[in-house]
Amino acid sequence: MNSTPKQSPAMTVAVVEHTAFIKIPGRANFTSSVDFKTLVNELRVRGFDHFVLDLGECVTMDSTFLGVLAGLALRNADGKEIAHDGHKLKLDLLNPNDRIADLLDNLGVVHLFQVLTQPNPCTAAFEPVANDRPAPSKEEISRNCLDAHTTLMDVNPDNIPKFKDVAQFLADDLRQIKEKQN
Repeated sequence: MNSTPKQSPAMTVAVVEHTAFIKIPGRANFTSSVDFKTLVNELRVRGFDHFVLDLGECVTMDSTFLGVLAGLALRNADGKEIAHDGHKLKLDLLNPNDRIADLLDNLGVVHLFQVLTQPNPCTAAFEPVANDRPAPSKEEISRNCLDAHTTLMDVNPDNIPKFKDVAQFLADDLRQIKEKQN
């Protein structure tokens, strides 16, 4: 039996002025969250300050991916995430399905985003996101998952009972990884 996570369909991106439109098809999960976070950070360095995440083809989103989104929104809210031209990051979620909309609401993070229900306003061609970097290490995935779940607990204290055991497991896992490296 293969224990490798299933690969989600590739994200695609289109850019218009300072806006990056990112389509997230399939499953937005802990494995794709590392690549997503890297993409957003690279686009931020290039001066993009408005992100529209097209979730119209996204069937499900796990708590790690949502925690990464919340973390990006929070860094912007507290002034730590300012583009080179002085503009704050703007993060819109376009056409989330009912399941994802319920997740945003139930975990108490919907207020961090502008949620839009409309046809995709982007007329530019979407291109596959080049992923020429190596697959994330177990340490990188565990760190990303821990940060995401800590963010969800920080945003909404009602999330603490939901994620404290997961966060503890991930923290222990990271400690073990570091011990093996030394």
